[in-house]
Amino acid sequence: MIDLGLSKMALIGAVALIVIGPEKLPRVARTVGTLLGKAQRYVNDVKAEVNRSMDLDELRKMKETVESAARDVENSVSTAASDFEKQWQDAGSSSSPALDEPPAFPEYKHPKKKWRVKQGAVPHWYKARTGVRTRALSGAARVARYRPQKFN
Repeated sequence: MIDLGLSKMALIGAVALIVIGPEKLPRVARTVGTLLGKAQRYVNDVKAEVNRSMDLDELRKMKETVESAARDVENSVSTAASDFEKQWQDAGSSSSPALDEPPAFPEYKHPKKKWRVKQGAVPHWYKARTGVRTRALSGAARVARYRPQKFN
């Protein structure tokens, strides 16, 4: 590549000052700087695009390897399941016929059979002392009940 040191830059600046002139040199320098910036951005965009395409290729390769591993696992599981089913059928055909009958379950009992007795077991005075609500109050009744008393 081109090796630009301080001495070469000073020489280029002196030649440009002589050829272009001191009046047009700042405008030309600005234009050259703008063009160099655009060129650098273009080169960086191209590099980024190349890197993205390389990463995309790597991701595709990784996806293929993961998919192949998943297929291998699926095949091994399906073969193991089919082997297990064959063994189960072989074991089931030689078993006794008593296993084919459904098991006997106990008779169903409703869980709240004696709910009135259980609820009536708590005395009313205990419910009142602990603050258990026994009646529903409307909003107006609640305000009237809990309104502070006026002292005469």
